[in-house]
Amino acid sequence: MSVCKTWFESEVFPMPGVLNSFKLDGKVAVVTGASRGLGAAMAGALAEAGADVALVARGGMAPTEALLAPTGRRFLSLTADLKDRSQTGRIIRDVCDGLGEPDILVNNAGTIRRCDFLDFPAEDWDEVMEVNLSSIFLLCQDFSKLLVQSGKPGKIINIASLLSYQGGIRVASYTASKSALQGLTRIMANELAPHGINVNAIAPGYMATDNTQALRDDPERNQAILERIPAGRWGRADDLNGAVVFLASAASDYMQGITMAVDGGWLAR
Repeated sequence: MSVCKTWFESEVFPMPGVLNSFKLDGKVAVVTGASRGLGAAMAGALAEAGADVALVARGGMAPTEALLAPTGRRFLSLTADLKDRSQTGRIIRDVCDGLGEPDILVNNAGTIRRCDFLDFPAEDWDEVMEVNLSSIFLLCQDFSKLLVQSGKPGKIINIASLLSYQGGIRVASYTASKSALQGLTRIMANELAPHGINVNAIAPGYMATDNTQALRDDPERNQAILERIPAGRWGRADDLNGAVVFLASAASDYMQGITMAVDGGWLAR
């Protein structure tokens, strides 16, 4: 009796070993804003998937180091204030010295200021734009130049926001920076794809982090937000883990310039 092969069993379309395509063995990842919250969780996920990880933050990173230690992967902690361009400019060099040339860059560090638009201070505008946009532009340049010179492929993952799509209120500089970051992700994808560098972004929904503490502490705003989220809850830090490993791995090699929302259904509402 003849056996009819399905398409995925044929010699023309061999099984791709899809689970292996998510592995990051031998890769070096850089995660900014890695001292807590989303950054710490994503750093842990990348290490669990096999990557060595450089942690970048202003503050102490002992909790994140404790999270990474059981994975058995190497990690390096770098203290840097991304408002200071002289500090931003040394990050990729320090990673090369400590762990080797990086393959993955996760731009997670960010800050926010809240004030009515009519009264929004210029200094708050400048600080947020420097951290949330300019530092990312500079880090991506340094990282990409290194890869192009080495002839290596790589992955850039920018952490955008729901305010990359929406306006919000009382967060003029944050909204402007995150909207611009979506555009920066697209242009970098266009120019860097020929060099084998994938550039994509993740837009977290309303996550239970320091940045949203004021909203969660306001009973009316908290309830209004929860009513808009189909999943019915605030996001947790580990809700981004699958997305960041996917975008950092070979599984996403044909993705370019996409901002992927991980938002419990907020944008679909």
